[in-house]
Amino acid sequence: MLKRCTLCPRKCMINRYEKRGICGTDFKIKIANILLHKGEEPPISGKNGAGIVFFSGCPMKCVYCQNMGFSQKGIGKEISIEKLSDAFLKLQESGAHTLDLVTATQYVPQIIEALNIAKSKGFKLPVVYNTSSYENVETLKMLEGYVDIYLADIRYTNSMYGKIYSKVDNYWEIAQVAIKEMYRQVGPFIKDKGLIIRILVLPNNVSGHFKALRFVLELDPRIPVSLMSQYIPHFGAKNDPLIGRKITKSEYTEAVEYMELLGLKGWIQTDEKEKLTTKAVNFKW
Repeated sequence: MLKRCTLCPRKCMINRYEKRGICGTDFKIKIANILLHKGEEPPISGKNGAGIVFFSGCPMKCVYCQNMGFSQKGIGKEISIEKLSDAFLKLQESGAHTLDLVTATQYVPQIIEALNIAKSKGFKLPVVYNTSSYENVETLKMLEGYVDIYLADIRYTNSMYGKIYSKVDNYWEIAQVAIKEMYRQVGPFIKDKGLIIRILVLPNNVSGHFKALRFVLELDPRIPVSLMSQYIPHFGAKNDPLIGRKITKSEYTEAVEYMELLGLKGWIQTDEKEKLTTKAVNFKW
């Protein structure tokens, strides 16, 4: 599969045993960190936090990415499939509420192998696939039965902005089909299984959040929405005329009010934040 890679919608067909794909990765797994993280949505973090695995590389190239160091610059440590399965077990042992796989698209075959190994050794945590929704349906189908919770972003509802700010073609067309596949697999989130939609509100409605909320309503009004206000104009977004600032209070309030008007449930962000949301895990690399 990695010899002519089509795991993500870019379908670059690169032999990842010989060179890196557009995602920035070759055949070796590279992870930036494993942590207990309380900053995810409440049912994912639970009491002790989600067991997050941050994978290096990413098919998208968001100019404002807060994880730029490992998503685009390749920071991380190489790890074997067996060692990755050990990391999953270590997070379970450390009290993680879920296993949260962040930016994992480019490693799906290896992750499936690691999960099989971990399950043979007693791994039982709900598995979260934390995704931009820029996904191939064929790759998502490989995850059926392995992923319990899809935590799916809607970044833009206008693919022009996907091209400008994330360097991908047809983002919205691809994301809609991908999200529908995730929904087919797990349905709306209930307890420890299902689909949750995340919407990061961007300045000047670049995210198209009103349209995104209507999409969720039409798909299934039971799908919970996490409406995020945390956007910061990092890196290449700093001087952009549209997204070169934080969102205003009124922009976020309008988004929240529209979500309520549609009758959608979920989570919103307030000004109150925990000072410490992550905790190191004693894992021997």
